Amino acid sequence: MPGTLLLDSEGLSKLYRKDRAVVTFVQAASEEGIRVATSAMTTLEADYERIHPARITWVLSRVDVHDVTKAVTDHAATLLRTHHLHGHTYAIDAALAAIARTAPQPVTVLTSDPEDLMLLCGPTVEVLKV
Repeated sequence: MPGTLLLDSEGLSKLYRKDRAVVTFVQAASEEGIRVATSAMTTLEADYERIHPARITWVLSRVDVHDVTKAVTDHAATLLRTHHLHGHTYAIDAALAAIARTAPQPVTVLTSDPEDLMLLCGPTVEVLKV
């Protein structure tokens, strides 16, 4: 596979809501064989209040949802300690960053919070604001 496109909660929420820019980005990635993914924790954080459950199910059937395993949380905890951040505020971003750092390269993350994810993901991951 030629890479990975990861969605944070805002990226996933916008995909649920059929945001034109995010849908176009995801479609282009899929057409190029780029894996579209997120974390299981991100699916909890994403805005789903006004989204029909069938839409959520359909979107998630087309996205690779990574389990947040002990290995992922250990890596995320290391990232938090390294950057002197607290899990309470940054836990889900740290888990997504841990997944990004081990995903097939090149990796792009769509996020509403590029500063935190750039810090946690490091220089090998492209972080784009949505």
